[in-house]
Amino acid sequence: MEAGLLDIESGRADGETIHTVFRAAHSIKGGASTFGFTEIAGLTHVLETLLDEMRAGKREPDTESLSALLQSVDVLRALLDVAERGTEPDRASVQACQSRLEAILGGGHKAAAKPAAAAAPKAAESAGWNVVFKPHESMFMSGNDPLRIMRELERLGEMKAECSFERLPKFADLDAFQSHLWWKVELKGDIKKAQVEEVFSWVEDECDLEISPLQALVVAAPAAAAPAPPPPAPAQPQAVKPQPVPQDTQAASAGAGGATEGTLRVQVSKVDALINLVGELVITQAMLKQAGSELDPGQYERLLAGLVQLERNTRDLQEAVIGIRMLPVGSVFSRFPRLVRDLSTRLDKQVKLKTVGEATELDKGVIEKIADPLVHLVRNSIDHGLETTAERVAAGKSEAGTITLAASHQGGHIVIEVSDDGRGLNRDKILSKAIERGLSVPENPTDTQVWELIFAPGFSTADQVTDLSGRGVGMDVVRKNILALGGEVGIESRAGKGTKITVRLPLTLAILDGMLVQVGGETFVLPLGFVIEALQPESANIRTVQADSRVLKVRGDYLPLFSVARLYKIEEEAANEPMVVVVESDGKRLALEVDALLGQQQVVVKNLEANYRRIPGISGATILGDGRVALIVDVGGLARGVTTQPAANQ
Repeated sequence: MEAGLLDIESGRADGETIHTVFRAAHSIKGGASTFGFTEIAGLTHVLETLLDEMRAGKREPDTESLSALLQSVDVLRALLDVAERGTEPDRASVQACQSRLEAILGGGHKAAAKPAAAAAPKAAESAGWNVVFKPHESMFMSGNDPLRIMRELERLGEMKAECSFERLPKFADLDAFQSHLWWKVELKGDIKKAQVEEVFSWVEDECDLEISPLQALVVAAPAAAAPAPPPPAPAQPQAVKPQPVPQDTQAASAGAGGATEGTLRVQVSKVDALINLVGELVITQAMLKQAGSELDPGQYERLLAGLVQLERNTRDLQEAVIGIRMLPVGSVFSRFPRLVRDLSTRLDKQVKLKTVGEATELDKGVIEKIADPLVHLVRNSIDHGLETTAERVAAGKSEAGTITLAASHQGGHIVIEVSDDGRGLNRDKILSKAIERGLSVPENPTDTQVWELIFAPGFSTADQVTDLSGRGVGMDVVRKNILALGGEVGIESRAGKGTKITVRLPLTLAILDGMLVQVGGETFVLPLGFVIEALQPESANIRTVQADSRVLKVRGDYLPLFSVARLYKIEEEAANEPMVVVVESDGKRLALEVDALLGQQQVVVKNLEANYRRIPGISGATILGDGRVALIVDVGGLARGVTTQPAANQ
């Protein structure tokens, strides 16, 4: 319904779209009636009537009608959530939405009758409101602060608040970037519900919210008053008893059942357990391969052939199991049309959303954790990246700005780009703010180095902080969350042309292909997705610059050359012919000097932070075929200039 309504509003719809929206409403009403969800059925009945008039050509889908229909979608969503949780619905919101639809249908006549019917309860509502405010854990990601909202509530009237700590984790598990508390608030005074709702208008999609009258809607009559009949109760939809399903509905249900016979719903925990077992199988297979390499090929030919077949089957099994957890990134992109529509309306900007590569698949665990950073980036682009309509016209641009979400596979990674055709980043302003805040700024910095300053904690160039976003405010949190997924984030910008933020993520967090290298007596793993080439350098191509820093000439380009042994403080062994592995991350190439190449191998990624603690320069660990632990090099961290000296001391 929502997707169809947004298409109609943007002018992208064809004649079939309104029929699709109508059929969706009809299905919701039928299902709600069958199972006795009276509020959903009552609201959808009015909704269906309005859609039917549009479908029949009796009414044009104007802005007011479409806004009312989109509001109905929100209310229906809330009612479905209420049905799932078993809590009481917000009947005032349902009634207000239904009255708005009826006003549109009746040209205002039906709407006039509703306030009269609700006049009696209004006197009791003025006593105040009970508010249950449960921020989502990700609320800080949007730049919103629950305490700011509590202070705004306090301005409305006499307030009594009770804080709940039931969601607060143990201190060791506490994440300062997540909101764990929630509140029960008793708000007294002659306050309209709309005033309370307005306080939460900025965060309505980032919290669970319940607003109910402080007192029951009953007013005791004065003792001296003459007996009078009680005021009529507000009309409520009658409970709908399940009815026999008509023949055509039965046929449709049978068809739907047949279409889903090939699917099976499985708990995610079972899939995770299967992936863990496959990971252990990969380790066991590597152990057998290593043991088999010491056998005589002539004497154990059949055994070695079996081990080769086992390796092939293990890889196929691993890919099949990982594929179970893969979901199209379109499941994340689908939430943005409504977000873009609402934000552009609030900011009075014309914005078009373009999505590319929605079918690109990504691990379910990664998808769930990348959604909030993407929401933050899109909000930033709309709020601060795109100009107002007047500014765009003055700059010779089209009135409507464009936000583009694109996903694609590149090697063993997925790349997600959030770009806009707005004003671009202001280099001089960023540098000025950085110097003002005392940040370290290189001499004659490149654009890339200037854009990196945005990721400093709390950095912002905004003259006025808004509740929506601020390019820079929260960007350090965005990067932190992406780095936690083993990913990278980079920025490109051109003044007057726009900004593009690129997020690079591993397809899965469970297993990766790596190049094993020997450094001293230790084995390290370089993720194969970062490796460009391996070569044996000639001493004539190695130059020393700035004291002990070195560079390597590779086909005319000079690359920074690092000794892995020195980076991790490992005792160096004299290698007759040291090797160099050229890696690339975030557009930066560097050369890593190692003692020897041991070959390529699939490795199971073990989270070092969960089992020990975070180590700079190391993204994880794995278990080799001989049972030893090998560390996985954080190539992205090295490319960003992260020092790894502390790693050796820890």
